[in-house]
Amino acid sequence: MPAAGPQAQAFPATPKQKVINYLKSITGQGIVSGQHNKEPASQPAQYTQQARDVTGLYPGLWGGDMMFRADDINNRQRVIDQAKTEWSNGSLVALTWHACSPTVARTCEFEGGVKRQITADQFKEIVTGGTNLNNVWRSRMAEVVPYLRQLKDAGVPVLWRPFHEMNESWNWWGNQPGVNGGAKIYQQMRDYFDSQGLDNLIWVWNVQDNPAGGWANYYPGVNYVDVVSLDVWYKGLPSASDYQQLQNIAGTKPIALAEMGKVPTASLLSSQPRWSYFMIWSEQLRGSNTDAEIRTAYALPRVLNRGEIVIPGGSNPPQPRTGQITGIGGKCVDVAGASSTNGTAVQLWDCNNGTAQRWTIGSDNTIRALGKCLDVAGGNTANGTLIQLWDCNGSGAQQWQQSGSQLRNPQSGRYLDAPGGNTANGTRLQIWDSNTNPWQRWTLPN
Repeated sequence: MPAAGPQAQAFPATPKQKVINYLKSITGQGIVSGQHNKEPASQPAQYTQQARDVTGLYPGLWGGDMMFRADDINNRQRVIDQAKTEWSNGSLVALTWHACSPTVARTCEFEGGVKRQITADQFKEIVTGGTNLNNVWRSRMAEVVPYLRQLKDAGVPVLWRPFHEMNESWNWWGNQPGVNGGAKIYQQMRDYFDSQGLDNLIWVWNVQDNPAGGWANYYPGVNYVDVVSLDVWYKGLPSASDYQQLQNIAGTKPIALAEMGKVPTASLLSSQPRWSYFMIWSEQLRGSNTDAEIRTAYALPRVLNRGEIVIPGGSNPPQPRTGQITGIGGKCVDVAGASSTNGTAVQLWDCNNGTAQRWTIGSDNTIRALGKCLDVAGGNTANGTLIQLWDCNGSGAQQWQQSGSQLRNPQSGRYLDAPGGNTANGTRLQIWDSNTNPWQRWTLPN
């Protein structure tokens, strides 16, 4: 019987930067073991359990997928629930997405749907705002947002790996080098998900160990990527030149082995010590490795399994509260037109559960929606100064403290206010001296 593993420490709600810092801290010293779990989505931990059955240990990273077939897309909630469970049990969480091409239906088979060739003109249309294929693709991304938001609300950081192997031609998004190719579609997804407030996503960029090289031609840039990763399929283990090429792209960012068939060896980890995690692909765990090889890998001194992962800084901030803010007349605090443009008016509007009314009360005293902050225009402190949406910048204009049912801006000493108690849709909010009127009373999300 395999020996029982160490007792994992349950992870609390944690900001993503702590996981990034952890990966940086183990670079050169340790590597987190990982196991992917592909379809069916109704069994989102079946391969992780296989690793446990063989080794007596749970991997330090659980991997899942947002899927493509109808049955699996209909079971996405099972995947999200498993991700929450894995995080609370002390494993890191990784998600990828084998998305159907926007040129086919929203659900598809792998062959002809994910593994599909599209024309250069079709790809250009997908990344060009306002076109039919761009609208289709945005609707597909929008379907995923509520699931990822559940993980944000639960305080679960996610190693999010979209458009994997973008230097390969088997997928519809791949083999599109240059600033208007794979880099652009990746940037557009990040910009969109950021606008939806998904600040729990750790953005993992990925290529396959294609001997053609030139991987940097697909890189979306340092401001879009948190982790640089490699899938190893052309060879059993990454070569020295693969390792060097990825480091050249990553700079000081963590690097990872996002998909492998073979488990790593002591020799590999000694000669290539900067890998921060590896993830074995589903059925390849036992299809490409003997049980003895798997047990040996999990027992290597450098390998960190569940129970051996300690996220630094145990005093994690309170879990953010996200939802609607309601005021006088039962109206909601609303971003005009759901626009994330700097200077967009913040107003009262009929409550509708839309993204323009989804506010996150942060532990840093900010109030955020659509990836931006509730802001006192110009940092002014006078009565009647209007409220707007603006890039979060840590200024006093974006600080809010709850005082009973009022919201106080400490910099001005004034309070969030609906002018004159007006409840009409479109009433622009402002700051004003504290008073006992109902138009300074707000109900915040729990």
